[in-house]
Amino acid sequence: MKRGGKVDLFVLPNRLTLLQIFMVVMLVYLLFMSFEIPLAFRAGFGSENGSIFLTDALPMPVPLMLEESHHRVQNQGPRVMKLEKVSTLRFNESFSEGSELHKVARHAWVTGQKLWGEVKSGKVKGFEKFKVVENRTDTCPNSVTVSGAEFRGKGVMVLPCGLTLWSHVTVVGTPRWAHAERSPKIAVVRDGDKAVMVSQFMMELQGLKAVDNEEPPRILHFNPRLRGDWSGRPVIEQNTCYRMQWGSALRCEGWKSRADKETVDGQVKCEKWIRDDNNRSEEWKATWWLNRLIGQKKKVTVDWPYPFAEGKLFVLTISAGLEGYHVSVDGRHVTSFPYRTGFALEDATGLSINGDVDVHSIFAASLPTSHPSFAPQMHLELIPQWKAPPLHDVNVELFIGILSAGNHFAERMAVRKSWMQHKLIKSSHVVARFFVALHARKDINVDIAKEAEYFGDIIVVPYMDHYDLVVLKTIAICEYGIWKVAAKHIMKCDDDTFVRLDSIMNEVKQVQSRSLYMGNMNYHHRPLRHGKWAVTYEEWVEEEYPIYANGPGYIVSADIAQFIVSEFEKHKLKLFKMEDVSMGMWVEQFNSTRPVEYMHDLKFCQHGCIEEYYTAHYQSPRQMTCMWEKLQHQLKPLCCNMR
Repeated sequence: MKRGGKVDLFVLPNRLTLLQIFMVVMLVYLLFMSFEIPLAFRAGFGSENGSIFLTDALPMPVPLMLEESHHRVQNQGPRVMKLEKVSTLRFNESFSEGSELHKVARHAWVTGQKLWGEVKSGKVKGFEKFKVVENRTDTCPNSVTVSGAEFRGKGVMVLPCGLTLWSHVTVVGTPRWAHAERSPKIAVVRDGDKAVMVSQFMMELQGLKAVDNEEPPRILHFNPRLRGDWSGRPVIEQNTCYRMQWGSALRCEGWKSRADKETVDGQVKCEKWIRDDNNRSEEWKATWWLNRLIGQKKKVTVDWPYPFAEGKLFVLTISAGLEGYHVSVDGRHVTSFPYRTGFALEDATGLSINGDVDVHSIFAASLPTSHPSFAPQMHLELIPQWKAPPLHDVNVELFIGILSAGNHFAERMAVRKSWMQHKLIKSSHVVARFFVALHARKDINVDIAKEAEYFGDIIVVPYMDHYDLVVLKTIAICEYGIWKVAAKHIMKCDDDTFVRLDSIMNEVKQVQSRSLYMGNMNYHHRPLRHGKWAVTYEEWVEEEYPIYANGPGYIVSADIAQFIVSEFEKHKLKLFKMEDVSMGMWVEQFNSTRPVEYMHDLKFCQHGCIEEYYTAHYQSPRQMTCMWEKLQHQLKPLCCNMR
């Protein structure tokens, strides 16, 4: 009995110990699962009802530090895998009952889901390369003739395959007599004056096929101002325009350009003419005849009048030379305009003439006979060199979200071939992705999906693209940067922005431990209440905007991005159609609870390019590659022929 009692006493404690161990193990398991399930949903799963799927199709290692324990094997490098990324942007019923902007967003999301479903189903076909055309002379004629009546009916003469070297366009027309204008754009109305007499016309070579659903670029803007210019004299102004941004104008005001200055194919940019036809011409004639009568031996130079006159017929010819365009009127050279980087001869597919002029006929000759492809998709170069590099197991210092329209194939390709080749991106210390919403054309959406699949650098945000909804892409950039890349800083820029990564990283590293908002800041800006970009009081009540950085390029720290995403998930984030103002509004709200360092620098250039730039905006695809080549070969941040 004693032996049996000893055995019972020995067994009982072991049973209790096993039970205790089992309970401890279950408790640890439950704690582990409580952390594991949210991470799994955050990393790769999401509700199909109301979620926006952001897909990065190129296989790559998982960047999130929180996911490393699930995708790494001990003593081995990160495993390359295909990861579908999910945004937390949700459009539920309460969202559609908010402001007018919320309703637009809801409708765009519903439409986008339908379009994206069609793309995934494979029912819609994308772009197919042009087939060989047997009769190329019909497609690309050597010459084109349009009568005045035909031109007035269309307003634009189409040059089917653009221009080539030595192509020329001749226009026969008559300037109309001046008319009174109360608020002319080219003159200054003095106090007491009711109107200004104006006579001017504009002749433009436009890139009709260079863009889709946008204002065509003005490859050459030729603007004779017979009367009404602010200078009070007849002038000729020439310029270029890309995405509604005008370059530096070349004004010919009657003085001949110096021959030792820059010339175009040996021709001066501006010829000389009599600067005051109404007064000086009679005096000049009398002096000229007097010198002849007294037998002056000195050579007498002939001053030509201004090449255009009201009610007088003219014959104007624009020819394409090696270095630029040359304009002659009635057989005499008047001006030459050098080619500007970003505009090519083959892009000039239309001639537009408007203003105070009657066109009698237009004749274009020596046109290219080969058939170039103007489809934007043809700009894509499917070469492995341009694919997004695999993400290495390093801490990402900066994530760059690049806003891009669906049909901007050429712009995205230019970014891939320029600053996205930087060593910081190759090493994964900086990660860059394009954020693209869906296009109204179904075939373009298919091509976007194919482009994303090949290059692996596109995040598709499946809602119908809309200018007022760019702010949603900005939130998607913040969500991706903090949850998928775990970057320390988030940068937003456009697909026509050139970024100097080394300089930007040097600036960012100076404020590593503080909340940061960096860019070209705007202070005390007021909303426009009238015009094309008008903002109603319902949209913005205050008389001033908060401090905000210009949209082409700005940076926020990860804590600010985390705050934005969190507030959006709670449906507490106020949305405004101007995304850069929205960011300023959100940072101001964050700044009320935690101090933010605002860093203002004009080197985040809003319009074009400046010396020692950090970012340069409104750069065409050719300018992007040109700036990258200069940065690589000359080791200096040089602009490429500012517009």
